Amino acid sequence: MIPQLQVIGITGIPEIKPGDHLGDVIVKAAQEQGTPLETGDILVVTQKIVSKAEGRVVDLRDIEPSPFAKYVAEESDRDPSHVEVILRESRRIVRMARGTLITETKHGLVCAAAGVDASNVPGENNVSLLPEDPDRSARGILKDISMLTGVDLAVIISDSFGRPWREGSVDIAIGAAGLDAVKDYRGTDDANGRALKVSVIAIADELASTAELVTGKIASIPVAIIRGYQYTAGDEGTKPLIRESAKDMFS
Repeated sequence: MIPQLQVIGITGIPEIKPGDHLGDVIVKAAQEQGTPLETGDILVVTQKIVSKAEGRVVDLRDIEPSPFAKYVAEESDRDPSHVEVILRESRRIVRMARGTLITETKHGLVCAAAGVDASNVPGENNVSLLPEDPDRSARGILKDISMLTGVDLAVIISDSFGRPWREGSVDIAIGAAGLDAVKDYRGTDDANGRALKVSVIAIADELASTAELVTGKIASIPVAIIRGYQYTAGDEGTKPLIRESAKDMFS
């Protein structure tokens, strides 16, 4: 059999509001466009609609910046209230230079501005925050869809991240449920019989980036189905993807 994948964008998803049940919305939209969910599918859901459904949107006019936030804002040429939100979502500042603020989030993710973002958020002064627990969010969506449809699938929550030494951003997995996020080849032999010693593949990140090819940034397609990939079921979420800071050569 020739290996192949199908990536299907789910259209017709309305603007998500706090309290909306994403499982219901996604199942309905997939059915209405003639691509109902099937067992073995991987559903990639972009972070923004998860944050909207969970009420993780704040109005910067309601934020009182601290003296430190004002200092950082002046150094990074940012709005002080925006900086205050970033600091509240962060464990530590990793780097701050040329107007960019790289932090480690409370989830352990290292990214620009703690994932606080104004794009695709209605309201001039509103910004979205990452879900409080993206793995829990993924598990919730998976549970709801399984109850509605009876199909056995996996869910990934994706977001755009930059990368050291590379221009441009790619989508990665910040939450996952129903699949192993990594595939560990260590201890197996390659095609030439050589033992692999360091090969651990970030499967969930690769799937998230694949889905972004149809979801995009301005296409108003916040969910995609990946069909045909033989994943391994698992329940560890994205924890295996997060490298401890003590092991990171660049932190």
